[in-house]
Amino acid sequence: MSYNAESIAVLKGLEPVRHRPGMYTRTDCPLHIVQEAIDNAADEALAGFCQRIAVTVHRDQSVTVQDDGRGIPVELHPMEKVPTVEVVFTRLHAGGKFNKDGQHSAYRFSGGLHGVGVSVTNALSTRLEVEVVRDGARHQMVFAGGEVLEPLHKVGDAPRKSSGTRVRAWPDARYFDSPTIPLPHLERLLRSKALLLPGLRVTLTVEDGTTNEWCFAAGMRQYLGEQLDGESVAPVFSGEKYAGKGDENFPAGSGAAWAICWTADGNLARESYVNLIPTPAGGTHEAGLRQAMLDAIRSFAEHHTLLPKGVKLAAEDVFSRASFVLAVRMLDPSFQGQTKERLNSRDAVALVSRMLRDPLELWLNEHPDAAKRIADLAIRAAQARTRAGQKIEKRKQTGVAILPGKLSDCQSEDVKRNEIFLVEGDSAGGSAKSGRDKDLQAILPLRGKVLNTWEVDPGSLFANREIHDIAVALGIDPHPASASDSVLADLRYGKVVIMTDADVDGSHIRVLLCTLFYRHFPRLIARGHLYFAQPPLYRLDVPGQGKSRPPRKIYALDTAELEATLERLRREGVKTDAVSISRFKGLGEMNPEQLWETTMSPDTRRLIRVRLPDSDTAKPVMNMLMAKGESAGRRAWMEENGALIGAEI
Repeated sequence: MSYNAESIAVLKGLEPVRHRPGMYTRTDCPLHIVQEAIDNAADEALAGFCQRIAVTVHRDQSVTVQDDGRGIPVELHPMEKVPTVEVVFTRLHAGGKFNKDGQHSAYRFSGGLHGVGVSVTNALSTRLEVEVVRDGARHQMVFAGGEVLEPLHKVGDAPRKSSGTRVRAWPDARYFDSPTIPLPHLERLLRSKALLLPGLRVTLTVEDGTTNEWCFAAGMRQYLGEQLDGESVAPVFSGEKYAGKGDENFPAGSGAAWAICWTADGNLARESYVNLIPTPAGGTHEAGLRQAMLDAIRSFAEHHTLLPKGVKLAAEDVFSRASFVLAVRMLDPSFQGQTKERLNSRDAVALVSRMLRDPLELWLNEHPDAAKRIADLAIRAAQARTRAGQKIEKRKQTGVAILPGKLSDCQSEDVKRNEIFLVEGDSAGGSAKSGRDKDLQAILPLRGKVLNTWEVDPGSLFANREIHDIAVALGIDPHPASASDSVLADLRYGKVVIMTDADVDGSHIRVLLCTLFYRHFPRLIARGHLYFAQPPLYRLDVPGQGKSRPPRKIYALDTAELEATLERLRREGVKTDAVSISRFKGLGEMNPEQLWETTMSPDTRRLIRVRLPDSDTAKPVMNMLMAKGESAGRRAWMEENGALIGAEI
């Protein structure tokens, strides 16, 4: 098969979206591409230009989204030389959300900057009609399969003061598992917009069906109170706090609004949002909420000497019976994927924690009786957690081997929460020991590369000191793949994290450790206990941009993420030649604080869980890669896959 210039395909315009729709949206149903149009209307409401959003689901499965915002601009775009509305619907990475110059930018706190938006809606629809009312005229444009079918044209006059946008899309069933939009999910999405924008009137009409309308004058407090079905131990605590002009830590206007309530029983109600975007999978903003709750309640309990001897509150103790609604506003949020279900921005932890802690601590001291009931709820949870850990210890007391001297163990005895980091080198091990959470995280430094154990008999495995120390620290013995889960009964850690340098040597050590676990401790992988840490390769020091944008430190996982970050900074107006870029040669170059923030903190790190592949597929590959007598096979494989290896490196 020939490989030449004609073999390289170049996708233009919206072709990438239709070619790989799963990279840009969810493909189980068309809800997300409709949400793009709804989010645009909600951003107009957030900026103060829209009072009503109306959504209609038609009997032919098409959907109309209409708002009374300012209307998409219709004049020629200065760069593209076509109507701006056409640019919005036909160009990826185009939109008003990128323009964040000045304190009063309309989309200063918009829902993310992936830069695809309604252009994806257009690309994955058989037909899309857009009508814009502004400047005393009514304009219309029609698309088919993402291409212009009817150019922008004026269809009539309109009252001078009226404005708005109406988008009707017919999702293309070829790109979705189901062509039907699940109405309960759509209702929940629209209700959330009304919830987060008090006074905004949102309606949903289903042709030949019903019409629902939402408007929450009292916002989150009213909404959360309606959702609770258990006995509350305290009134709903609600409030909001945003950074002021000249704030040293955060851009002006960023912050959070919240409503929190603790219940003794019943189902929990938990919802979080970032710039009006629902985040059902949580993320770093919820981590900040947990941290603020822990700090405030622990401070109150210690001040009033409520903690029994030997009881130490953890985040899950104060969080386990909490219901909440959290809405965060922040510049340039970073989400996990285009569907934006989880927030990844590290800054959100500190932002929410700092905005919430002082108001919560003040509220607890102003309501001492309610605060004591909340603290009692958390103390009982902590005591139950401690008793569970003691039960586990009793099962482990017989036949325990002496732990390795170089192991820096954790203090907690709750196996599910405990973690052990297998760290490359003593230098990195020292930083990890200093920067870790001593309560939950253990550190076992490894000297050099471990033994290739693919062809080592289990009976002679412990002749190697490093492998002996790993097995003793974990508390489990070698076993075959057919073993039952009982071989993990004495496992001392819920997560086993391999943490190596982000270079070739680090990758080699990771492969050798994976070989050890796959060959001799397969149930550890099968039960989801093995992880890879992902330390960053680069650090970017971004200078401040006036009073509204303090200096920042940004970490990039690899060269591709570095280039993407630099491109985002260019779009923000940052001069990239003023950005200082540092490359970490290894984990040992990071100080404890950097290692904690980037690689070890549960709130900001990125871990990869190792899965157990099908043995019929994996064993031949592992044998070819790791067996001593397979050098010829390895050479043939590398010759065949050399380009792939180069691309990965």
